[in-house]
Amino acid sequence: MCKSRVISIFSNNIIGEKIKGTHFFCFLFIKISAIIYRMIITYFGKQFFKIQQGEMVLAFNPVSKSSKTGISAHFGADIALVTTNHPDYNGIEQLSHGERAPFVINGPGDYEIKEIFIKGILSNSIIAGKKYINTVYLLTIDAVNIAFFGTLSDLEFSKEAHEAINSPDIIFIPIGGKDSLDAKTAAKFASSLEPKLIIPMDYDESTLKVFLKEIGEEKAEVVDKLTLKRKDLENKEGEVVILQAI
Repeated sequence: MCKSRVISIFSNNIIGEKIKGTHFFCFLFIKISAIIYRMIITYFGKQFFKIQQGEMVLAFNPVSKSSKTGISAHFGADIALVTTNHPDYNGIEQLSHGERAPFVINGPGDYEIKEIFIKGILSNSIIAGKKYINTVYLLTIDAVNIAFFGTLSDLEFSKEAHEAINSPDIIFIPIGGKDSLDAKTAAKFASSLEPKLIIPMDYDESTLKVFLKEIGEEKAEVVDKLTLKRKDLENKEGEVVILQAI
């Protein structure tokens, strides 16, 4: 029967017993493991996204029941981020289910909800010729930095805003033109940020084709859902992922 040596990884205390001039030890190893959840990104059309990390659910620009887009998705969310007060993007009523109702963020500022830090940056939007406030959201989920640009119509940011947006891991960017950024401008801006992943939104077939050509990603992957962990981003540089609306 061997004597035991117990090593406490917290206090560095070592207990042992010497036998015949030599130390013989049995070791007790304490294994500490953390559950690392994958991030699951789902797209419903326009700019309506769901990001789920474990039990945490975030929703971006949910489409309202009063929208004329015909998009309808309903689920419970913990956090709702609305960039623009317009029916195509402000459908908070679609994000309550049972006892789950979201904490709503709908403007510029600094927020902390459930250990997620969110920064909202003021920007401009024009929809059907009418001016709106658009909020660009920057947030970090499980060490993944995300920038969600909403209905951004121009690139007139303050110097502080430009510095805050610097080098996100994943960006969600409108490419549809008309009122938001056109495909060529969006491609140039997306490349300048040097993200690891680029997710286009609010697009049709023609604007998507132009965007992919401009950014050099004409063979970009099309997926129903995007599932990833932080380590999946390590070797990516400006990769475009096209999410199919469900």
